[in-house]
Amino acid sequence: MSLFNLFSVSASGMAAQRARAEAIVENLANAETTRTPDGGPYRRRDVVLAPEAQESPFAAVFQTELNAGSMGVGVVEMREDSRPPDVRYQPGHPDADDRGYVSYPHINPAEEMVDLMGAARGYQANVAAISAAKDMVARSIDLMR
Repeated sequence: MSLFNLFSVSASGMAAQRARAEAIVENLANAETTRTPDGGPYRRRDVVLAPEAQESPFAAVFQTELNAGSMGVGVVEMREDSRPPDVRYQPGHPDADDRGYVSYPHINPAEEMVDLMGAARGYQANVAAISAAKDMVARSIDLMR
């Protein structure tokens, strides 16, 4: 694998972790949302990631080296939680049913924060990989001088 491929692989990882972080933040923001345009409470969303081939913009210049192909990561789908909502007894709530129960999203804020920390660390790891590859390219150029 070429150093230049590392850039595209790490960039795909950064994009995937950004999408994951956006979904987690959306879940946290809607943890108390009892009514959506579709009806019912907000449904927790999870990002599904899968490996995907990465193309490098340097392929035309370094054709033979880059054709080996490299695997990055990409967002395959956004899944909605299929679990039933949490039900709380709140008879005065505007969204309460006939018996006084309100349906809330099945979201655990502590779990979401741990997932958000994982996404942030994954993003940081990809930034570190890009930085290391950039330093290696710069040192290789310095050796040629």
